[in-house]
Amino acid sequence: MKKKLKVLMIDDHPMIIEGYKNTLLGENQKEYAITIDIASNCDDAYELIVESSKSSAPYDMLFVDIKLPPSTDGTITSGEDLAKHAKKLLPKSKVIILTMHREDHRIHDILKNINPSGFLIKSDLTSSELLLAFNNIVSGTPYYSATVNNHFRKMMNNNFSLDEKNLKILYHLSRGVKTKNLPNYVSLSLSAIEKRKNQIKEMFSIAKADDQKLLEEARKRGFI
Repeated sequence: MKKKLKVLMIDDHPMIIEGYKNTLLGENQKEYAITIDIASNCDDAYELIVESSKSSAPYDMLFVDIKLPPSTDGTITSGEDLAKHAKKLLPKSKVIILTMHREDHRIHDILKNINPSGFLIKSDLTSSELLLAFNNIVSGTPYYSATVNNHFRKMMNNNFSLDEKNLKILYHLSRGVKTKNLPNYVSLSLSAIEKRKNQIKEMFSIAKADDQKLLEEARKRGFI
């Protein structure tokens, strides 16, 4: 007898959803009876998640894109917010994150804030890898695509971690924001930001380095 699986796919690109559906349904028809619901925005997705939380047969798996149209009331702004709600309302469901974001800062935040069962960077993804991820996650084994695994490897080489504000400082510097303008992006005074930059340089053993060298070292270590 086929194992029944209920899946919610959340993405605002119909062609991507169609590709996911065709891949999963085509290869798993013999082993699983898969039912797939679809949502293309935060409002519809949240409504389906709430309904599922009240059901006797909630979703087994949710595929969540990070970049989504926000909810009409502005309380849910992204797939990351949706995933957090799903983790609370559907604690036994497997959450798989799919995103185009490759930056180490974003990968770090998603791993820390969501701790998904699967984390797939879309540019890494092929139909065969999607199937591999699906089968691993169904069997209880987390799955991360190559870019995410590379982030893990870089982070394992560090004997320290950086807090959220330090990561934001590095991230915005890497995006070209000048230090004098960082208080507009990080909730700290300019003097506090300068102090944190100096502390990061000391941790990196490059105390006298300029910002360019700081960013180079941060990239090597997987912080941006």
